[in-house]
Amino acid sequence: MPRRSRVRLPDVPQHIIQRGNNRQATFFAEDDYRFYLDCLVDAAHRYGCSIHAYVLMTNHVHLLASARRLEDGLSRMMQHLGRRFVQHVNHAYRRSGTLWEGRYKASLVDSEQYFLRCCRYIELNPVRAGMVKNPSAYRWSSYRHHAFGITDRVVSTHEQYARLGRSAEDRQLAYRALFRAELDGETLEAIRDSANRGWPLGSERFKDDIERALKCPARPPKRGRPPRAVPTQQDQQGELMRLSKI
Repeated sequence: MPRRSRVRLPDVPQHIIQRGNNRQATFFAEDDYRFYLDCLVDAAHRYGCSIHAYVLMTNHVHLLASARRLEDGLSRMMQHLGRRFVQHVNHAYRRSGTLWEGRYKASLVDSEQYFLRCCRYIELNPVRAGMVKNPSAYRWSSYRHHAFGITDRVVSTHEQYARLGRSAEDRQLAYRALFRAELDGETLEAIRDSANRGWPLGSERFKDDIERALKCPARPPKRGRPPRAVPTQQDQQGELMRLSKI
């Protein structure tokens, strides 16, 4: 079965997930995390992309990113990033072969409804994995930049974050407040399902807009056979006339 084409639009954020092959580790030492971020900054700049949130886990990566210019900017960014990082790992650890599990997964994100939720989902990954009790204790994510203003050259501010307050202190305070409550199960499932299956994450209006703009489906097909059409009175009369002539 041919794989479905990616749904993408300039300036619309995408939640990107890239996993290690067979869920195996992709980062082995601190230098690996640093090198990945170096490559990410370079690739984002090269292809006109912005990184709004991220987390580097032991065997996978989450990014919330958008392409400013090229429609396929994020695809080019991820290809460039992946090649450079694989070369680094293979050289550093005297290994060969693939590192990543096929192509990365991605879904368009409705900024109005889901941008900040996706940020929370991404930056809370180390907490859900039991690696830390608070996201501020994890070094390889964008949380400390958003919540405390610690400079992070990877992150580009998104308008949804900017709307949290008039000053940097107000925005950081409001952002920390978002993390006092956990994401509900329905939201977690929606984010996971959309990213893994490649369908846009957002309101029905958001999906309608995508379908009009790209002339392609933005929702998974309904299961089962389509409902049978109810015959109209004219159809019934026509059928009776046809039968009367037999």
